[in-house]
Amino acid sequence: MLLIVGCSKDDSSNNVEPTPTPTEPVQYETPFAGIPNTSDIVMYEINERAFSTSGDFAGIISRLDQIKELGVNVIWLMPTTPIGSINSINSPYCVKDFKGVNPEFGNLENLRTLVREAHQRGMAVILDWVANHTSWDNPWIQNRSWYTQDSSGNIIHPAGTNWQDVADLNFNNSAMRLEMIKAMKYWVLTANVDGFRCDAADYVPFDFWKQAIDDLRLIPNRDIIMFAEGSRADHFTAGFDMNFGWDFFGKNKNVFKNSHAASDLFNISTLEYSTITSGKQKLRFTSNHDECAWDDTPLGLFGGIQASLSAFVISSFMDGVPLIYNGQEVGCTVKLPYFSNSPINWSTNPTMLTEYKRLINLRNTHAAIRTGTIIDFSSADLVAFKKQKNADEVFVIANSRNSAKIFTVPTALVGTVWINTSDNTSITLGSSINLSAFEYTILVK
Repeated sequence: MLLIVGCSKDDSSNNVEPTPTPTEPVQYETPFAGIPNTSDIVMYEINERAFSTSGDFAGIISRLDQIKELGVNVIWLMPTTPIGSINSINSPYCVKDFKGVNPEFGNLENLRTLVREAHQRGMAVILDWVANHTSWDNPWIQNRSWYTQDSSGNIIHPAGTNWQDVADLNFNNSAMRLEMIKAMKYWVLTANVDGFRCDAADYVPFDFWKQAIDDLRLIPNRDIIMFAEGSRADHFTAGFDMNFGWDFFGKNKNVFKNSHAASDLFNISTLEYSTITSGKQKLRFTSNHDECAWDDTPLGLFGGIQASLSAFVISSFMDGVPLIYNGQEVGCTVKLPYFSNSPINWSTNPTMLTEYKRLINLRNTHAAIRTGTIIDFSSADLVAFKKQKNADEVFVIANSRNSAKIFTVPTALVGTVWINTSDNTSITLGSSINLSAFEYTILVK
């Protein structure tokens, strides 16, 4: 997207500056000691308005055991802050108060309970953080120098977007930056959250992210998970642990829906990882709140239940760390909005939920899937690769077509013995493997 940089003014002589907090909040409860290594993350995104019929924190707390049983170790909550009223479309990304809790979901104590209960189940919790803009009725708006302005001194919405419900922040203003960082630290200290998914990160300058992440990582006795919604390579230099694998997602859709060559996926994966440093990761996904709300569910994007499962296997086993968006594990057929409530029917497709649990358990069990070296054997129709970490080996073959295909086994693997994870039976590879439409096979040693 082409971003047009608006003019900004930094004359604060006529502005009312907020009184700074003399000291930071005292750390609430004990920092969570179970933050996973980045490569071991299985992330679960929650849209509060869709997750339960009550649409609040209590509705999430009541299903934490089910999230844990799925194999998740990091929960990402969509924005929990109050929503603005001026020019509002009821978007949770329209922040009225950076230190407040949206009363629609509950209060601070309810959020603390959610975080505590997740920690007790071995799951970290990160908040969706909106740094680029605020609502038009956020108290910050009285400080005009904190916002981007046009040549006439009018505060503008983010340039190059149609986000009329929000006002663009001016990152040339050091006071605003410090208050933003203070607000981020507030949630770590006051609610004991474990980090942030940072919205529209490409719109925010590198030096702010570096400043903010450095400060967050100085908080004593805790690890912080930082995830950027963006594609800039400098996010990793700034200190982010991961960002979205958008190119891989786009290619995965095109392989399944538009008959692009399945072998392109390995090339895209290699290219995505060539731009990031060691220890950093791409988040791989077949759905998220934007895709599900505005485009389609995984069933629609990839061609049905079996196709969406095959696409998930490819995206979560090839490289990177997996994201699950609430509802995809039961094959939700509804395009879930997040400007309004639309509760998920959790009784849909129980066999699909069982398969998601099996697949994520395989990933959590096998180091080769998470961090092994990869050898690609893909063809135009089939994604196939072997991953190895020491003695742990995994062999994945996935059919991306809505018709039966034959995989020609590489000569070096003919005669090797594996365990088929679908039924735990032993298999000796011959010269070929038959796969039905959208079928996948996962073999381990």
